[in-house]
Amino acid sequence: MGLTKKHRGGILLMLLALVVATGCTVSYKLTGASIDYTKVKTISLETFQNRAAYQWGPMAQMFNQALNDAFVQQTKLVQVRTGGDLHFAGEITSYDQFNKSISSDGYSSMVQLKMTVNVRFTNNVDHEEDFERSFSAVRDFEASQSLESVQEELVTQMIKEIVESIFNAAVADW
Repeated sequence: MGLTKKHRGGILLMLLALVVATGCTVSYKLTGASIDYTKVKTISLETFQNRAAYQWGPMAQMFNQALNDAFVQQTKLVQVRTGGDLHFAGEITSYDQFNKSISSDGYSSMVQLKMTVNVRFTNNVDHEEDFERSFSAVRDFEASQSLESVQEELVTQMIKEIVESIFNAAVADW
């Protein structure tokens, strides 16, 4: 039993579409960075000190490491001690906890933890990109939990959010 001209044309069209579809691939590399590496080659990160009234010892070191890691892992920039094409300075300005909600018995039921970091970013290749801005993150936890029991996890989450915001503001073209 032979195929009609109409069927042969349809099969040929489907085969052609299959060849075209499998022969074309689209590849995306999403690092989040939009950096012209022909102009911007280096980065310098000053140590961010904890200037918040409430202090938690490991927080500044955790923040500095996370900021450093973000640029090492997501860019090809070479880190230099001072005078980088991109330069970051700043400080942790606040770290506070607030009662967020009160239960019917008059006691706090939820507590909000907030961290704020002030950043001074200098783009020595294009000073129109420079900024000084505060970045904040908040996390809630149940008042029945002690801050000590949730602090490391919540601070880690807030640092990750703040570092992503800093990275996006400085080098992601969103």
